[in-house]
Amino acid sequence: MTFLHELHVEVPLIRFLNPDGTLSSNCPEILLEDNFLERAYRHLWLTRRFDQRAVALQRTGRLGTYASCLGQEAVGTGIGLAMDDQDLFAPYYRDQATQLLRGVDMLDLLKFWGGMESGNDFARARHDLPNCIPIATQITHAAGMATALKIRQQHQAVLTTCGDGATSRGDFYEPLNLAGIWYLPLVLVINNNQWAISVPRGRQTGAATLAQKAVAAGIPGIQVDGNDVLAVQFLVAEALDRARKGKGPSLIEAVTYRLCDHTTADDMRRYCPAERLEQAWKEEPITRLRRLMEQRHIWNEDREVALQQEHEQQISKVVNTYLSLPQPDPMSMFSWLYAQIPDELQAQRMELQRRRLAP
Repeated sequence: MTFLHELHVEVPLIRFLNPDGTLSSNCPEILLEDNFLERAYRHLWLTRRFDQRAVALQRTGRLGTYASCLGQEAVGTGIGLAMDDQDLFAPYYRDQATQLLRGVDMLDLLKFWGGMESGNDFARARHDLPNCIPIATQITHAAGMATALKIRQQHQAVLTTCGDGATSRGDFYEPLNLAGIWYLPLVLVINNNQWAISVPRGRQTGAATLAQKAVAAGIPGIQVDGNDVLAVQFLVAEALDRARKGKGPSLIEAVTYRLCDHTTADDMRRYCPAERLEQAWKEEPITRLRRLMEQRHIWNEDREVALQQEHEQQISKVVNTYLSLPQPDPMSMFSWLYAQIPDELQAQRMELQRRRLAP
């Protein structure tokens, strides 16, 4: 018997906006409208500034462990700009940019990372799921949501996200297989930031690309430059449109780079080559979009300064509100996981209460 030792699967990588701010010749004109470019740019910066303040709050003991999205803002922004209000979103823990565009308040995000369960009770985006901390389980949830839409014959789509490390788990493959065989209205976007915590992408999967993992499920898979907000928005919008029209699921691998620690409990200096990080900073999403806008004469330094001042005031107001909130009661950790607390957790709850009351 002869085995095929090397499997070559051609997966195109789509890019409209190059790192130097120039455009590829096939960029759709609709993506170059001034209002769209400015909206995308403003949100990229809003996400980054909020992210920086959240990290600062954690470093000063006023926020819990936090997962930054530094360098990956274009993935979440492109997704959020592509989604319609009626779509459903099942995020993982690095989707701040999308959540803000979906109507989740910055205060809700701070409350969640600060240990307050009320941060998941979104005033808007009521049908979106909260942050999912376990790796890849949100994909299973998303497949269930998409199944419900299909059974009800509702012309909506579900979008879910994960990191590159999640693609090595069964919780990735099983719902992907289900989506393919049941033709579910599901879009899965992989944020390939090259690191599964401290494990480099090349050591946690043997696949040449993550997009080609769609082949086994019988669904379309494609790569996009995850630092190109224009291309991300375009491909996600196409995939969502397919899903809403009953044309089945899609998988999109957004290729980017994590410019920060995995979370604030990590130190990437221990495993990330400094020269690789330096190169990644030259390709990050915000600078390349600003270069394009300056070339098209719709942005300048005065507008940049005004934008930064606007964001500083907006975020500072939210942070001050968050800091004025009372600290969450430790007993509340038992209140929101089960409708009826299991016996083993009931015992732990009683033990915590006993220790709190002890002299």
